[in-house]
Amino acid sequence: MADPTDIWEDNIGGASTVDGKKVSFYVDKECILCSVCSDAAPNNFRMSDDEDHDICYKQPEGEEELAQCYEAMENCPVEAIGDDGLPAQ
Repeated sequence: MADPTDIWEDNIGGASTVDGKKVSFYVDKECILCSVCSDAAPNNFRMSDDEDHDICYKQPEGEEELAQCYEAMENCPVEAIGDDGLPAQ
């Protein structure tokens, strides 16, 4: 499971609400740059500028992007994607 305390700093951060569900996707430092996430959700994940890990560069907008982000998270071979990146309030 992804660790919200070990997030790459270049993730977009923030949150979005889709269908009443608040999410905050991120990639943690377990990422092995396999590109599963950017293939599944290209509107939300991409390779970092350093080219050594993937990042969430945009939180999902709408049901389709949300479904693609969850597909990316479910298929990540090292479980480096999470949707709990917001600090507890």
